[in-house]
Amino acid sequence: MSAIDDLPPLREVIRQHALSARKSLGQNFLLDLNLTARIARAAAPLEDSTIVEIGPGPGGLTRALLALGARRVIAIEHDERAIPALQDISARYPGRLEIVHGDAMTFDPRPLLAGERAKIVANLPYNIATQLLINWLTVEPWPPWYEMMVLMFQREVGERIVAREDEEAYGRLGVLANWRCETKILFDISPSAFVPPPKVTSSVVRVVPRAEPLPCDRRLLEQVAAAAFGQRRKMLRQSLKSLGVDPARLASAAGVDATRRAETIPISGFVAMASELANIRNEAER
Repeated sequence: MSAIDDLPPLREVIRQHALSARKSLGQNFLLDLNLTARIARAAAPLEDSTIVEIGPGPGGLTRALLALGARRVIAIEHDERAIPALQDISARYPGRLEIVHGDAMTFDPRPLLAGERAKIVANLPYNIATQLLINWLTVEPWPPWYEMMVLMFQREVGERIVAREDEEAYGRLGVLANWRCETKILFDISPSAFVPPPKVTSSVVRVVPRAEPLPCDRRLLEQVAAAAFGQRRKMLRQSLKSLGVDPARLASAAGVDATRRAETIPISGFVAMASELANIRNEAER
């Protein structure tokens, strides 16, 4: 008997279904059901919640979410080998687990939600984790279809997500994530907890959408951040030239000197520069 239900231990599930982790799919299975339960609890309250889970694999986190009270879990799994293991979980929790055999990079869960907001909880495959997050951060309209994300990343990526100005990991991802959301690293997970063990420590990150981010055109914000951090060791007066406008005017709108570097500019400064870029382009069109 496992720690959370009467289904077989995950190592037995993996053996029964021959679920060797595939590097090509970014798979590292988390077999400690105490840890999967800890991740699930980070998305509390689970009662009355619909959870979208990406890459459930043998179903350790899926089981934790259901055992701890999630009303409904939509599990999106690309690896067809894992489907039978997930079907066993569905039989244990009838009517509460919906299994989708598909690619999370292209699958849109909104038609399954019928207008209901969900929570995204996942041990993301490392090879697509950052792109998935960016997809969710750039969804329109805003506020998005999800009310919270609890996601596992490599520690380095987690640090980039939560980073703010004057921190080494601060960059384009931190600007986008913290403009639209509140972010926090909740805890780390050692490589030894996984099969096979990755070469890096993992971090569980909570991301909660802001109902009203600072007003800004998201695409222009992304352009300004890309230009500024594309040459992050250079001053704004040099790095922002790629936008085809006067860098000094953008910097002035943010209330900073053009000799500053990107990593010293707060998110509000990037928003101000993006808004000024919009003004400049509107002027040019008149």
